[in-house]
Amino acid sequence: MKKLLLSAALILAVASTAQAQKGPKNAIGLRFGGNHGLGTEISYQRDLSKNNRLELDLGWRNNSDYDAVKVTGLYQWVWNIEGGFDWYAGVGAAVGTWNSSYYHDHKKHSDSGSFGLITGTIGLEYNFKEVPLQVSLDLRPEVYLNDSYRNGIYADLGIAVRYRF
Repeated sequence: MKKLLLSAALILAVASTAQAQKGPKNAIGLRFGGNHGLGTEISYQRDLSKNNRLELDLGWRNNSDYDAVKVTGLYQWVWNIEGGFDWYAGVGAAVGTWNSSYYHDHKKHSDSGSFGLITGTIGLEYNFKEVPLQVSLDLRPEVYLNDSYRNGIYADLGIAVRYRF
């Protein structure tokens, strides 16, 4: 009897997550983050089910003294507030590389390396009904795993605009 109930619960769970999704399943756009992140990121989201999705972001910084690239992957849970308003939370990780060069005492110094971090996210978003557009505001606490790039915990506040398709 226990096996029958467990099997029925498993089939019900799989069937409820396998239902067809209404609306677009993908979104791509830009996330404009704070200076503790890498600034602007190309952001892609893929809905896995009604309440779960993956987000991949490619961030970069390029100026005369400093270059960096970071790839972030997040798994998110999404809850509807009302209408097109949702809130979400998630966990993820990132990897990246950096390179800096500067002059000190008339000598050029340079350094480079790679880094990894563990991150989370919490945010609010609005999905427009008339146009396939999403606007979101999120906060990402980031814990860096090495001290060659950054050491400690940083918070990255970002605003994103994505096209849903």
